Amino acid sequence: MPAPLHRSLAKQNQHRLPGDSMPSLTFVLPHWVYWLGLLLFPVAAMTLAQRQSVRKPDTGASLPVAIMLLVTGGFVGLHRLYLRSRVGLIYIPLFLAILFSNIQERQARDLDSDANRQVVLAEIKLERLEAASKADPAAAKDRLTEARDGLADLRENFAGARATRARWHSVAGAFAIAIALFMLVDAALLPRMVKRSRSREDAAALAAVPVAPLTGEVPPGPEDPAAHIHTPITNAIDSTNEWVGNFVAYWSIIAVFVYYYEVIARYVFNSPTNWAHESMFLMFGMQYLLAGGFAYREDSHVRVDVIYSLFPARVRAKLDIVTSAFFFIFAGTLLWTGLVFALRSIDVFEVSFTEWAIQYWPVKSMIALGAFLILLQGVSRLIKDIVFLRRGVA
Repeated sequence: MPAPLHRSLAKQNQHRLPGDSMPSLTFVLPHWVYWLGLLLFPVAAMTLAQRQSVRKPDTGASLPVAIMLLVTGGFVGLHRLYLRSRVGLIYIPLFLAILFSNIQERQARDLDSDANRQVVLAEIKLERLEAASKADPAAAKDRLTEARDGLADLRENFAGARATRARWHSVAGAFAIAIALFMLVDAALLPRMVKRSRSREDAAALAAVPVAPLTGEVPPGPEDPAAHIHTPITNAIDSTNEWVGNFVAYWSIIAVFVYYYEVIARYVFNSPTNWAHESMFLMFGMQYLLAGGFAYREDSHVRVDVIYSLFPARVRAKLDIVTSAFFFIFAGTLLWTGLVFALRSIDVFEVSFTEWAIQYWPVKSMIALGAFLILLQGVSRLIKDIVFLRRGVA
């Protein structure tokens, strides 16, 4: 690299603000954390939900919930709003001020970058003119004067843009410090605020209404004439798809936390991630595949049944048996194709072409697994229809 250009690029790197690195977030979700989270989070959530279902309902304010809201959303006063404290409204204008300051800083950063580029180019041009003027100083005098004057103007513009950016950077930092101080004070006062909130609640008015426990069984309806049929095989298949459906349903909660982090990182710290969107659309794709059997169990797939629903139960059961051939052809083809895709992907340990480079072979393996679960549920549906016709019950 030519020495003048090297020096100019070095000057360009010196034009950054001293505090630029302070508010940025550089966290990149490790691949093993992503896959382990998809496995362990639903198990933990299902365990907590099961424990909560057998406990006595508590409708009062909860200190653990208040702490969680303070940690995750305290910057907008969620913990105060949860405890029905109007003081939490103070956080909202402070947070909006941070967002506004960050927008202004991003605009100033664009101007700063453009002015920086023009200064660097002008410096390179001036250095070249100075080198060329040694052969004929008199001829290059006017051009050198013009280049120096232009460079001075560009440096002045750059200084102004940099000062504007630094000002908005400081303003955002000041509001952030104010929110942090409020959160520290609330962290110390949180137990007292929870106790005060619980004392204000009327236990009689907020008593939980007894609800009949869920059995998990599909009630018989006009769409599935054999829904009330139970055999050891169908019960095992139904239970498997029910568990898988409940398991992947909790993945939606993960998306709340991931997109929450992405929004905060992007708009508060000016640090958008390169993994949040990709990780979530892959997760939802796998959820869609694995929940297919559960949706079939619940008779939730979209279909045109205007005429079908008019037939008696036994006729519908016979139609289900006859048309099941088309279902098994589709499910079998999906299973075979999914296996081919999965084995090829596993063979090369395929990863995405994005900067995050997440493994694709587990995702493609879900095509085959999801098709297998749908196929199993089709077997369960066929057995129920056959047993329904053999028993001769309406």
